[in-house]
Order: sequence, then C-alpha cells, then structure tokens
Amino acid sequence: MRVIAHLPLRVLLALTALLLPLGLTLTPPFAPRATAAPDATPVRVMPLGDSITGSPGCWRALLWNRLLNAGHTDIDFVGTLPGQGCGVAYDGDNEGHGGELVTNLADQDLLPGRLAATRPDIVVMHFGTNDVWSSVSPDRILAAYTKLVSQMRAANPDTRLLVAQIIPMNPAGCTGCAQRVVDFNARIPGWAAETSTTRSPVTVVDQWTGFDTATDTYDGVHPGDAGNEKIAARWYPALADVLDQGVPGDPGDPGDPGDDATCTASFRAGSAWPGGYQAEVTVRNTSTVALTGWTVTVAPADGARLTQVWGGTLDSSADGTATVTDAGWNGALTPGASTSFGFIASTPATSGAPAATVGCTATATF
Repeated sequence: MRVIAHLPLRVLLALTALLLPLGLTLTPPFAPRATAAPDATPVRVMPLGDSITGSPGCWRALLWNRLLNAGHTDIDFVGTLPGQGCGVAYDGDNEGHGGELVTNLADQDLLPGRLAATRPDIVVMHFGTNDVWSSVSPDRILAAYTKLVSQMRAANPDTRLLVAQIIPMNPAGCTGCAQRVVDFNARIPGWAAETSTTRSPVTVVDQWTGFDTATDTYDGVHPGDAGNEKIAARWYPALADVLDQGVPGDPGDPGDPGDDATCTASFRAGSAWPGGYQAEVTVRNTSTVALTGWTVTVAPADGARLTQVWGGTLDSSADGTATVTDAGWNGALTPGASTSFGFIASTPATSGAPAATVGCTATATF
C-alpha cells in the first residue's frame, strides 16, 4: 500500500471546502491518514480498468477516504501501478492502464501476472471504454470479461467482483460511441447473472445513469471533478456492502485457499493443413507459491487427436482428450511465470478451424 499526499496547503484547503458536503475530510501531508492496524489483515481491493480508473482516476481517492471515514480501516487498495496524486492522502495503488482494451488484456493473458503480484480479495472493474470506442462487439468484450473472471477465480476462488456499467462517452470524432455504450451496458446485467456464483459473486454497479458527459467529463470521455464524485458515490455502497458481509481471509496467509497451487492454460492455433494443424499451449502459474509441476488437459474440437507433443509428456484417452504433463525441465514455475508446449493434431476432413478446450492443474511442495 502507498498512501500519497501532496499539493500546496492552500489547494488542500480549497478541496476540503469542496468535499465536506460529501462527508469527506482531507488530511494534510504532515498528518498521514489513518490506515489499518499493523496486526490486522487488510482486505485487498484492486481497482481494474483503463485511464478512467488510472491517469489519475481521482475517484479512487474519494472512495478510499469515504470508506475510511465510515470505519473501513482494514482495506488495502492494490495494483502494480502507483497513485498519481489527487491532492488528498489515499492509497493510490491500482490497475488502471491508460489506453488498454479489456479484450487485449484477456487475449494476451496479462492479468494473471498482475493478480499474482497483488492477490486481491475484491476487484472493482470499470473496463471496456477503449473497446467500445474501437467498435469491438459486446460479445467479444463480454467474452474477455468471462476470461478475466476465470483468471481471478484461478488465483483466488473467493474473489468478489464489482463490475460497472461504464460511464457515458461522447468524444469528438466518434458519433457512434454514445449508442455503443448504451448497447454494451444493456448486456452487462445478463452476463453478470450467468457468471456470478455463491462463492465468487459478481455485482453490477450502474455508473451510467445520471452521468452527463457535458458536465461530468472534460473531454466527453474522462471524468472531471464532478464526474469523479459521482463515480465514487456509486462505488461506495456496493463496496461497503461487500466489506460489511466479510470476505474470506487473506489469500496469502498460511493455510488459506490462496496458498493452493493454481495454474491456467491458454490455447493458440498455429499453421494448419488438410488433415492436421500445429498449436501451442501456454501454462501460467496464477498462485502465490512456486509450482513443482503441472498437468494440462487438451480436448480438441471436431474429433481432432493429438499425435505429437514437445515440451511435455502426452497421454491420450479414448475420447480424444489428451493429458500433457510437464517435461521436468519446465515444471517449476515461480508465481506469475509461464512456459509452453507445442503439439500436432490430426483432424477429420470435415473439421473446422483449429480449436481446443484446455484446463490446468498444478502441484507444489509446501
């Protein structure tokens, strides 16, 4: 956790006058904001998204202080990015990567490493603005959401996710953006209902209703002061409710579920020819412990069969599902590390494009 505070005192006093109606108080740099007691195990909250979450994403500062003022002192905002300073002491760690598309984050398997480094209990996600701007379809964005949730649960099966119906967007030069946001937001509640589980619930937070791009943003996309206040106000009750309910213990504590060895596998097709194709599977350690080995199941689509593997040991079953174990030299993976193996599959004449469902289990010595 990094608690940051700077800007001249006269600016802090001006901000104090602005924020007092919201029930917030500002702490000058020479009097640090109270944080969790040293012997407490804080609940780790990851703000995840793009430049609306970071750069500098001062709604996070407002939200942090509103939570602390309400008595939630046992929290730790986490992320691999530091805070950028919003004129108020707050825990600025976050995962708000400016310009990032959620579909790129999923396609490139970037999240597992960030999860391993930060181990969140709760994820607060406002993500998809750049995808909508880029005319990525709602189906693709929600498929990326689903993959990210799977990666979160692989890292911590008890992850709580708060996902936003994103704020409106009306930038110059994108006449279709406003309606595309409406269309995308309409799909989120249904996706959340299908994705939520009792152990790892998904809660939708409406950040769209009542948000005006003319008064709440400075460029039709990014929130200004009024917009930051609205975003923080919408996140607060949902996050406070999850904190009040309580979350399972710190996934990094000895004996907790986070100490379990976990991994993910992702499939990437290579070259194809009549009767076969070549592909690669990437294995990533998504746990907080070092792996001593891994096993991947590969279920090829359309009746394909694995015939050759390199970088692993192949064992096939009668139904065509293959089990690939590490080759020894690539079984040990530190948290966040990855390796890969390749294979060749034979296919029937009627098969479609190369595809396979893959899963991973890991072993570790405790």
